[in-house]
Amino acid sequence: MRHELITDAVLVRNYMNGDESALSILINRHQQRIYSFIYSKVFDRDITEDIFQDAFIKVIKNLKLGKYNEEGKFLPWVMRISHNLVIDHFRKNNRMPKFDNSGEFSIFSVLGDNALNAEKQLIKDQVECDLRRIIEELPEDQKEVLVMRMYKDMSFKEISERTGVSINTALGRMRYALINLRKVIDKNNIVLTN
Repeated sequence: MRHELITDAVLVRNYMNGDESALSILINRHQQRIYSFIYSKVFDRDITEDIFQDAFIKVIKNLKLGKYNEEGKFLPWVMRISHNLVIDHFRKNNRMPKFDNSGEFSIFSVLGDNALNAEKQLIKDQVECDLRRIIEELPEDQKEVLVMRMYKDMSFKEISERTGVSINTALGRMRYALINLRKVIDKNNIVLTN
């Protein structure tokens, strides 16, 4: 059984020489990493999907025009394109953080950072660290629901099944978790944006 991995550089060259399947291999190889990177900035699946597709449209255009000369650094190149498209998205939308329209305050909606210079990355990391510390202080039932919903992206139906409580109880716990988070943030004058 031969198990040879074709390098990104060879795949890019093959694609530029007319082998359309080479691009599919590249996309499949890096799809999860790029998608996760974009999602970690915008926290919205539809927007992530749009930016992901725009990124590869840009990749294809640049490759077709022969504007790629990254010498085997395909993934960082695509990540840079994706990062720039994320910034463009925030600029186009006046850099407003996305809030869901449930009427609830969601601290997670302010964590989408639109510029990743070193200082802002440090601040973002500190915010996430502070937030995790605050979440640890929540009552166990509220913390469990909040973590399942926000970090594991589970629906309230899935949370209900996993915890053995009704959907309404899960919703209530989430609501109280967010209220309690806000109280701790207000009480301690914690700033979760920069």
